Amino acid sequence: MTAIQDFAGRSALVTGAASGIGAACAKALAARGATTLFLVDVDGTGLDALDLPGDVHRIVGSVADEALWQDIEPQLAGLDHAIVNAGIGSGGPIASVSLAEWRKVMAVNLDGAFMTLASSLRAMQAKGGSAVVVASTTGLKPIAGIGPYGVAKAAVAHMARIAALENARNNIRVNAIAPGGVDTAIWESGEDFQRSVAAIGREATLKAMAKTTPLGRFASSEEMADSILYLLSDAASNITGHVMVSDGGFTL
Repeated sequence: MTAIQDFAGRSALVTGAASGIGAACAKALAARGATTLFLVDVDGTGLDALDLPGDVHRIVGSVADEALWQDIEPQLAGLDHAIVNAGIGSGGPIASVSLAEWRKVMAVNLDGAFMTLASSLRAMQAKGGSAVVVASTTGLKPIAGIGPYGVAKAAVAHMARIAALENARNNIRVNAIAPGGVDTAIWESGEDFQRSVAAIGREATLKAMAKTTPLGRFASSEEMADSILYLLSDAASNITGHVMVSDGGFTL
């Protein structure tokens, strides 16, 4: 069977690439022919662990650091694709969240996404391209206890739609994806999750959490990567400004 090589000869930027959805996207892009990858994450060890072919630029740093983007942007000229994925979790009701915690989440999940997308759009101006912003169903459906995260994800989904409108004339498509529950390391920082894992184990914890999802399970990072690469690819050439929900029916 011949492997699909629909990204052959193309370049792509992936943030949050050291693990989870970002790592799955990086691997899928390489498998489908991408020859130049710019991978950004605070986790240098995780980036080094990715054994990928081609011209791979591993960039260690926070997407919330403006200086990082000032350094990277000249390298991105002629970029074909971008996956705006880096993010951190948070917990606690709105009335209990400190301003410092709010700003910490917004710095990465909103400001970092803005700088990632803005740099990518400028890099694509000459010949066009496509970008996908990773939002969340928590930006569409209110979920108690994760206020800063949900607000930031609602904002980046709308940012993607605005960017799509502004850049269509330059042959640049911008879409967003709103995953539901996905089995990634982002859960590990939650105190409730940690307590549950200690009591019943990780697999049982995820299964219990997935009871609110009609399909009864969380998605894998690879499933999310497949959907993201579809939106990036020429197969979705008439799709822009769309927020794709991939949540196992969670928002029904």
